[in-house]
Amino acid sequence: MPSPALLSVDLNALARNYHTLGALTGVPVHPVVKADAYGLGAEACATRLMAEGARTFFVARTDEGAALRTALGDAPVIYVLDGCHNGAAGVLKAAGLRPVLNQPAQMKAWTEAGGGACGIQIDTGLNRLGFRPEDAPEAFDGVGLVMSHLACADEPDQPMNRRQRDRFAGVTERYPGVTRSFANSGGCFLGQDYAFDAVRPGVCLYGGGPQARQDDRIAPVATLTAEVLQVRDVSAGDSIGYSRGFVAERPMRAAVVAAGYADGVLRAYGALGEVWVAGQTRPLLGRISMDVCTVDVTGLDVAAGDRVELFGANRALDAAAAAAGTISYELLTAITARVPRAYVGT
Repeated sequence: MPSPALLSVDLNALARNYHTLGALTGVPVHPVVKADAYGLGAEACATRLMAEGARTFFVARTDEGAALRTALGDAPVIYVLDGCHNGAAGVLKAAGLRPVLNQPAQMKAWTEAGGGACGIQIDTGLNRLGFRPEDAPEAFDGVGLVMSHLACADEPDQPMNRRQRDRFAGVTERYPGVTRSFANSGGCFLGQDYAFDAVRPGVCLYGGGPQARQDDRIAPVATLTAEVLQVRDVSAGDSIGYSRGFVAERPMRAAVVAAGYADGVLRAYGALGEVWVAGQTRPLLGRISMDVCTVDVTGLDVAAGDRVELFGANRALDAAAAAAGTISYELLTAITARVPRAYVGT
C-alpha cells in the first residue's frame, strides 16, 4: 500500500535542469550531491546525472563520497568539500576521492599520505572554508581544481558578487591549466563571466529557484504528498490542535493529513502554510503535530485516502519554504528517512 507520506522525485525533471544549467552557462556542470542529494537520494540522482553526461560530483563528507563511489563505480571524479582532516587521507585514497584542501594542515596531511589528485578552495569573502587569497598555495602536483563559493549569489545586485569574482579571477592566475569553478546555483544566473571553467549547482538541480523564489526555467523535481486520514466537521468556536492554535470562527470542514514534523514538515510551517488539495490551494489550520497536520477543506470534495501536496508542481517549493520562514535547501533536507522516496524516470 502507498505510504501515508511520500516524496516523489522526478529524475526526468532533474535531467532537464542539468541541461538547462549547462546551456545557460556554456560550461560543464559538476553536480553537488551532498546531504544525500539535498534529501532526494544521492545514488538515484547521481546515477541519472551521470547518464546525462555528468563526470564530476561534489559531496561534503568523506563517507558520502565513499558511498557514492560504491554506487557509481570508478568512472566519475568525486570531490570532498570537507577536505582532508581527522585522519581521512586513507579513506579518501581507498575510495579514489579527491579532497578539496582548505588550509595548510590539510595540505600537510594529504602530502604526508602520498598526495595525489585534489582541489583547493579559496575563501574570497564567505569566511567559511578555504585559503585567503593572500595565503593561497602555489600550484603543486595533483591540483586539478581551484574553487571558491559565492556568499550572495541569490542577490544579483549585491556588489559582493563582483568583488568575489574579481578576487577569484586574480588568485587563479597562479594555477595555469587548472579547472576553475566558482558559480553555485545562483551564480549560474549571474552572467557568463561567473562561469569560468565549470559550475557547481545544487538546489537548482533539485527544483529550487536561484533567488529563493520559483523560476520558470527550473523544473520542479520533488513532490511531497501525504494521505488524508480523516475529514471532520468543526463548529464555530472549536479549536484545532495543540494550545488551541486555531479557533474556528464559522462551521468548517478539516482534513487531518499524515505528515508532521517527524516527517520533516517544519513546525514553523503551521502559521502560514498552505497545501494543494482537490485542485485548490488551502491553508493549514493550527500547529503541526509530530505525525499529522490539519487542512481547511471547507466546500471541497475530500475524503480519507485522498492525497494532499505539500510542495511540488502545484505548490512551489520556494513558496512553501518562504511560508515556513526558511529556504528550499532546508525544506528538502529536512524530509526524514521515514518518508519513502519514489523515483519517476529511472
